Amino acid sequence: MRIVSLQPSITVTLAELGALDQVVACTRYCREVCPEIAQGRQVIIRDTWTAKAEEIMAASPDLVIASVPYRMESLAEILKAGVRVLALAPKSLAEVYGDIRTLASLVGRSDAGEKLVRGMQDELAQTREATCGRRAQRVFCEEWSKPIIASQRWVAEMVQAAGGIVVGEPGQQTTARTVAAMDPELILTAWPGTGENVPLRKLAAREEWTEVTAIRERRIYCVDDALFNTPAHTLLGGLRAIRWAMHPDLFPRPSGIRWIDDERQIG
Repeated sequence: MRIVSLQPSITVTLAELGALDQVVACTRYCREVCPEIAQGRQVIIRDTWTAKAEEIMAASPDLVIASVPYRMESLAEILKAGVRVLALAPKSLAEVYGDIRTLASLVGRSDAGEKLVRGMQDELAQTREATCGRRAQRVFCEEWSKPIIASQRWVAEMVQAAGGIVVGEPGQQTTARTVAAMDPELILTAWPGTGENVPLRKLAAREEWTEVTAIRERRIYCVDDALFNTPAHTLLGGLRAIRWAMHPDLFPRPSGIRWIDDERQIG
């Protein structure tokens, strides 16, 4: 099968399933989360936010696989290509598991898909067990800053697995004042397209957050956005970042997370 992948979550999942050879085109963001693309034969095209029909058609695919985020204009371009389309829109970990199984079935790797899902579920279960009985902490996860948007539901579910209480409605817009009123004890940020480079000091300086516990105790972190915003097995990297930030005495510090007081400071 010749597959065009329009989001990193799709490409990185297919790679983990051993089906990267079926991907004939993907995005530049796929290359960031899946280094094998740099040495492969895949054509680099635009993603589901900026898709162009002519680029998709030029790859001569049998199937186009797209995933969140979408725009109406880009969806129209994808459909205009006249190729079979699988459009994914996961909102929770359960739906991420379902998408992994769907992709695995499409490429004839159902057993590998089940193994991948079990691995995710097992690590979440181990995290719940390890943190059971610890004091629950109020946690705010920020996906964007202008306007402030809370991270997606699958991030909230990982926070809960680590024994946290999520403040803010997942995936919804809020305000600095509203967040301050909920007084999070820990703030985790992961802005799309920024890697680990969210300017933490600027966030900590928000006027409304002066008395927030997380700011006073300097418990504000940036997580590599691919670990929060790519709905695939790579979310486990986000889980490891969350549980270390919440329980540094219990878990080792993983890669992909930066503390406000780390020496390498951005902004």
